[in-house]
Amino acid sequence: MTAMTEAAPRARLKSFEWVTFSLIAGCYGGWALALFWLWDTLPVVAFLIAVLTIALHSSLTHEVLHGHPFRSAFWNEMMVRLPLTLTVPYCRYRDLHLAHHRDANLTDPYDDPETNYLDPVVWARLTRWQRAVLSFNNTLLGRILIGPAISNVLFIRGEFRLIAAGDRKVARAWMYHALGLAVLLPIVVLAPMPLWAYVAAAYMAQGVLRIRTFLEHQAHEKVRGRSVIIEDRGPLAFLFLNNNLHAVHHMHPGVPWYRLPALYRARRERFLTINQGYAYRSYGEVFRRYLFSAKDEVPHPLWRGR
Repeated sequence: MTAMTEAAPRARLKSFEWVTFSLIAGCYGGWALALFWLWDTLPVVAFLIAVLTIALHSSLTHEVLHGHPFRSAFWNEMMVRLPLTLTVPYCRYRDLHLAHHRDANLTDPYDDPETNYLDPVVWARLTRWQRAVLSFNNTLLGRILIGPAISNVLFIRGEFRLIAAGDRKVARAWMYHALGLAVLLPIVVLAPMPLWAYVAAAYMAQGVLRIRTFLEHQAHEKVRGRSVIIEDRGPLAFLFLNNNLHAVHHMHPGVPWYRLPALYRARRERFLTINQGYAYRSYGEVFRRYLFSAKDEVPHPLWRGR
């Protein structure tokens, strides 16, 4: 599979991307509309718009770290520094996600920072209730409902262990995050939308994003067979900025979100051959198959240990 450092410069647009820039501006506009103008008259609508714009902001953050809409990484990052999702520092997400793009490590319980697989040895040591919680989290419903809580607790606990061990880079990322929260929280407090409602919207947005990440990667002997393609072109595909074509994104990480569908259509059979046919027709199919059922087990089925 093409490495991230390859293909990206060739595939990236050579000029400023108005499409992505305009979407970022529209995302902030919709977010402000929900918080300041709709809450008093249409609170349910305002809440749903807040959920969707926070989720979209996260998708745009993913787009930004891959080099859009500007050539300048500094200006790209300035576009999404306001931490609408509350709990994830941009710098940490950037570094961990780029580490995730080392495709040889995909699904590795230790070296892939975005995997949900565990080392079978670790799984064997868990208590019965811990296994029950993680097994429920391996269904789509569980991933939406409790996935954000599990990932936030484990992520933040791990981050502060690194800080306690003297990792200055991680500490600096959280310092920048605190500065972002110092800007965000007064805005939220001044808005008609109550703080509790905003926190709930941010949590629900993370739950919506778990629909995308639920089966992005599977355990497979071949690296190229680990990334999914979901041939969906509906609202969720837009909300996820076409990252449902995940194998395509991993092979061409520098291609902007709005070009991924055309790239996939032009080479569909090739992509499906490369990723060993790990594909679904739509998110509707994903919901039907996995809302109450686990896609696979929590312990990595192919893990051979260190």
